[in-house]
Amino acid sequence: MAQTLLMPKATAVWLVDNTALSFDQIAQFCKLHPLEVKAIADGEAAQGIKGLDPIATGQLSRDEIARAEKDVNYKLKISEPKVRVPDNKRRGPRYTPVSKRQDRPNAILWLVRNHPELKDAQISRLVGTTKSTIEQIRERTHWNSANLTPMDPVTLGLCSQIDLDLEVEKASKGRPLPTAAELGATLQSASETENLGFGYEREEEKEIDANAVFAKLQSLKSDRRNDDEDDQY
Repeated sequence: MAQTLLMPKATAVWLVDNTALSFDQIAQFCKLHPLEVKAIADGEAAQGIKGLDPIATGQLSRDEIARAEKDVNYKLKISEPKVRVPDNKRRGPRYTPVSKRQDRPNAILWLVRNHPELKDAQISRLVGTTKSTIEQIRERTHWNSANLTPMDPVTLGLCSQIDLDLEVEKASKGRPLPTAAELGATLQSASETENLGFGYEREEEKEIDANAVFAKLQSLKSDRRNDDEDDQY
């Protein structure tokens, strides 16, 4: 496994101040640009950064520095660590503290109901359970099914909200969009959402006979004229 230099900029500050290495050599070792190393030497960059001695941290030897100072074309090599820390690769289901194991069935029931898109392997990673237990809870054959209550695994402390969101996102990728029947609602047409009563009345008005309207007006005028004549007498 390739070794990574600790605090490269702080290491570059120390090498600039305490060695005769070239800017290119320091840049190559610290994974920086030569102009950035030059800016450090001129005091234009890395101000306030305390230099880190790579010899004290075991990442560089004095002999390696001396060899590079004699040959400007020599490339510094990081020292092999004395102690190797194995990679932390978690395999299998997540470990669950004994005090919280009794809450796992409730969390599984919550996940099954609220996120049916999750696969058994994903639920197992989230709450640290087995596929057989998940199947029993799905099929209501778990020995304590009658007493189970859906509970959010994040609230129970069995997993983080970030882990849950990542698993849900993975499970949702590639799924077809839900149909209108699945959503339980459909878009209504304009004729259903608009008030048709006013339009219906307008249609009725168009069908009124114009002659009947004028005849009605004439009769009203005649009645009014007769009333005026009666008032004169």
